[in-house]
Amino acid sequence: MWHVLYYESVDGKCPMMEFIESRNERNQAKILAVVAALEEKGPNLPRPYADLLEDGIHELRVKLSGSQIRIFYFFCFRDFIVLANVLHKNTAKVPESDIKEARRCLRCISLEGIKAVGADRQEKNSVSIYFMTIG
Repeated sequence: MWHVLYYESVDGKCPMMEFIESRNERNQAKILAVVAALEEKGPNLPRPYADLLEDGIHELRVKLSGSQIRIFYFFCFRDFIVLANVLHKNTAKVPESDIKEARRCLRCISLEGIKAVGADRQEKNSVSIYFMTIG
């Protein structure tokens, strides 16, 4: 099984957790079900749930109340998946700025390493959530 991490910046911002907490319970359950599937299957999670965008940046695909949501993630170290940022997709192509943000998170981890993994672990709807701090 893979370990899913939510990217958290040094200033304490966690786009993924902020996004999940801003949704109603039904949508939270749907998001966490897709995250749980990713945690279980890792790189073997097929379309339409996941897809490779470019250069190691992947997207989780979730439809919430008619909105297309994309959660950008990447694999790091041996068995970690980092959920980096979230996009409400309303164009045919994923905006390059959102892919760049995910790449920035990947570079931060590659350069700085993970300072703390599992220091703040929570269980939410049977998904293990690990927060990590960079730097």
